[in-house]
Amino acid sequence: MARLREEYNKTIKKEIMKEKGYKNPMEVPTLEKIVINVGAGEAAENSAALDEIVEMVTLISGQKPLVNKAKKAISAFKVRPGMEIGVSVTLRGEKMWEFFDKLVNIALPRTKDFRGLSPNSFDGAGNYSIGIEDHTVFIEIDPNSVTKVRSLQVTIVTTAKTDEEGKKLLDKFGFPFIKDVHSS
Repeated sequence: MARLREEYNKTIKKEIMKEKGYKNPMEVPTLEKIVINVGAGEAAENSAALDEIVEMVTLISGQKPLVNKAKKAISAFKVRPGMEIGVSVTLRGEKMWEFFDKLVNIALPRTKDFRGLSPNSFDGAGNYSIGIEDHTVFIEIDPNSVTKVRSLQVTIVTTAKTDEEGKKLLDKFGFPFIKDVHSS
């Protein structure tokens, strides 16, 4: 069992139940899934770029990603319908917990000039999105073999109903939010 999942089941769930006054353990928010997206706009001119991105996301997530195709033509970006323009992977279960642990405790602290994440990136329903500008912060990626530094988007989907519940859940895992001295 993943380390953070075990911690959630043993201590975090009980703490949130006590703090929020929940009667049923099923009311306590939890992680539902983590979605990783990488745009591959350059794949129009360079087909090897898409293969490189697929390999990178596979290494980072431990799961083979899905190649996303354009639905509409966008002439400004030279995109036609059916063109491969990105990759995404949805992690659930053990792989999700392992990735979350790696993200919080290894990748984010390795980010250059990292000062914490904004608590304002919630979507109104307790889900949180992060943009990571440099994929080499993940330990699976060898920085010496990288041809181009790529960015990726990570969306953490929770069962929380509000942003406040979602933030409390992520805080309990030691999520590195910026500590704002001005907020209450």
